[in-house]
Amino acid sequence: MPVQREWFEKDYYQVLGVPSTATDKDIARAYRKLAKQYHPDANPGSEDRFKEISAAHDVLGDPATRKEYDEARRLGPMAGGFGRPGSGGTFRMEDMGDLGDLFGGLFGRGRRRTPGPSRGADVEAELHLSFEDAVRGATATVNVPQDQRCRTCNGTGAAPGTTTHVCDRCNGRGVLDDNQGLFSLSTVCPKCNGRGTLVDTPCATCHGTGTERRNRQVKVRIPPGVDDGQRIRVKGRGAAGQGMAPPGDLYVTVHVGAHPKFGRRGPNLTYSVPITFPEAALGTVITVPTLDEPVKVKVAPGTAPGTTLRVRGRGIPAGKHGAKPGDLLVKVDVLVPTEMSQELRAAVESLAKVTEPAPREQLEEV
Repeated sequence: MPVQREWFEKDYYQVLGVPSTATDKDIARAYRKLAKQYHPDANPGSEDRFKEISAAHDVLGDPATRKEYDEARRLGPMAGGFGRPGSGGTFRMEDMGDLGDLFGGLFGRGRRRTPGPSRGADVEAELHLSFEDAVRGATATVNVPQDQRCRTCNGTGAAPGTTTHVCDRCNGRGVLDDNQGLFSLSTVCPKCNGRGTLVDTPCATCHGTGTERRNRQVKVRIPPGVDDGQRIRVKGRGAAGQGMAPPGDLYVTVHVGAHPKFGRRGPNLTYSVPITFPEAALGTVITVPTLDEPVKVKVAPGTAPGTTLRVRGRGIPAGKHGAKPGDLLVKVDVLVPTEMSQELRAAVESLAKVTEPAPREQLEEV
């Protein structure tokens, strides 16, 4: 493995909590303890710490790589080609660290970092919510059928009571290097499929894969104000990773049901209320519902049909800290009676006699 810039920035012994004189068994024991403690499945939110622990074990867990790491730390950044030029010694592409990776990417060849077990895949799920649960926020449970870490072997792929051993083809690195002179091409080891370990007696449950298919119930916290079709990311609750690699993420698509009274326009609720012609002409005070208690709304004299009245702060509750709640938009519909009693007809006819005709465009006679 070429010298990496991170080797001079990270004390991997400190990451694992062991002294630099620790034995290989001490390092393996410390890694297993920390990996179990900070695995995202057992401790959500600890993905970065878990990656740091895994990176430390990738270096210190391999005797040859550990020796290179100790030597690089002893000599300092000049050992990896990160110091100033002209320091003497033979120039090697391996000593260029990250630049070697860069040239490798440009020319399709070059030394690559040793790949570890693959991160778990992201998983999609759907959730149906009532209108009020979507508006107010809720905690719901979704069923996610997926490949998860095998409970029988805890993801090792080995039958209980047996162990894995280092792959004799790649010496536990998971890759094979094909030296091409100045460059080196790395390929995934075909014998262990990149895991770096082999199983003598496969687990009967997962047949040596380390994962099994089963349904899992995941609790999802729905923030207030979620809209129909919105996707919510639940970090670390996707498919299990390969071996001890971190899992993927869960993406939940929310479907929101309709409300019998309210509509929705972004953060605002909409509501239509009918009033009579006298109420529109003379003005009135009406009572309208909200998500909480009803409120009174003043209708000004001369309000035209289709007018929208705004009740501030009575819409969708604020979903984030510092955000403002939406408003309730009340649309006024003026009712026109289709059937009239004699008394009502007489009143309307009397009104028509004292009402000036509405201005209309004069059309020429044909």
